[in-house]
Amino acid sequence: MKELLIIAIGSAIVNNVVLSQFLGICPFLGVSKKVETASGMGGAVVFVITIASFITSLIYKFILVPLKIDYLQTIVFILVIAALVQFVEMFLKKAMPSLYNALGVYLPLITTNCAVLGVALTNVQKDYGILAGVINGIGTSVGFAIAIVIMAGIREKIEYNDVPESFKGTPIVLITAALMSIAFFGFSGLI
Repeated sequence: MKELLIIAIGSAIVNNVVLSQFLGICPFLGVSKKVETASGMGGAVVFVITIASFITSLIYKFILVPLKIDYLQTIVFILVIAALVQFVEMFLKKAMPSLYNALGVYLPLITTNCAVLGVALTNVQKDYGILAGVINGIGTSVGFAIAIVIMAGIREKIEYNDVPESFKGTPIVLITAALMSIAFFGFSGLI
């Protein structure tokens, strides 16, 4: 139990997928304009990464390794992730059309979000079992959600501040992301 808690905290905060490993930057910068859409994207990523961690762990352990075709892991993992994202997209289109429209092009980009594939490959590289892999997926996706919601909150506040003309738009967002990354770097060494 202690090991699983360390995996969860380590992947969520200490080794934050966005701010420490620099994976998933595209949706992090693209969807973090409003807290509502950022939290929606965070929720979608939590769902996809958690389910993808479970399914890819099962496929790797019970299909790829016994058949000695584990070299196909990247292709298989991409196919699983793409199918899960399609499921999430169909669900959001029917159940929450406003969130679906707000996420726009960034929702299908979860398929190519390297953070999702990164978690599946990390689970294999660190030789996590199914439960540990799922916990790592939950921790990583919660870390992504934390980072994107914090960034969205900061970006909403920046709109009301007097920012020099040369820093408006993307430059101030990148500076903010860099400062957030430095702040999260302070957690390194905890685990």
